[in-house]
Amino acid sequence: MRAVVQRVKMAKVMIGSEEVGEIGKGLLIFLGVGVEDSSDDAGYLASKIAHLRIFSDDNGKMNLSLLETGGEALVVSQFTLWGDCRKGRRPSFTRAADPAVANDLYQRFIGLLKGKGIQVAEGRFQEMMDVHLVNDGPVTMLLDSVKNL
Repeated sequence: MRAVVQRVKMAKVMIGSEEVGEIGKGLLIFLGVGVEDSSDDAGYLASKIAHLRIFSDDNGKMNLSLLETGGEALVVSQFTLWGDCRKGRRPSFTRAADPAVANDLYQRFIGLLKGKGIQVAEGRFQEMMDVHLVNDGPVTMLLDSVKNL
């Protein structure tokens, strides 16, 4: 399971003119599910992200987590995180999970974050979305439940 995590001042997801999710200060999480991912991967990433110390303390050091700041999370499914661009010019998505499996793990990840007391908004699975955000920093982290990135 892969995630691109961005610290934001605000973020929202639109489908056409409908706003489907919005947060204030917190994390925008683009989540991609791979063919070999399981509930263990969802658990690992949910815990890692909830405790990731990327918010500034009173001294301006990245020392506080989403849990410690009371920040929110906006989770957006993004299978293109599994795009393999090493060969040719068109990405291959053969390593992305089947949509039914991916949706189950996407929902599991969201449930795990909510279970930690985090206020979570979400995009809509398998929809074309417009994501609006105001980066805070910018701070962007790449996380993978298997690789050490």
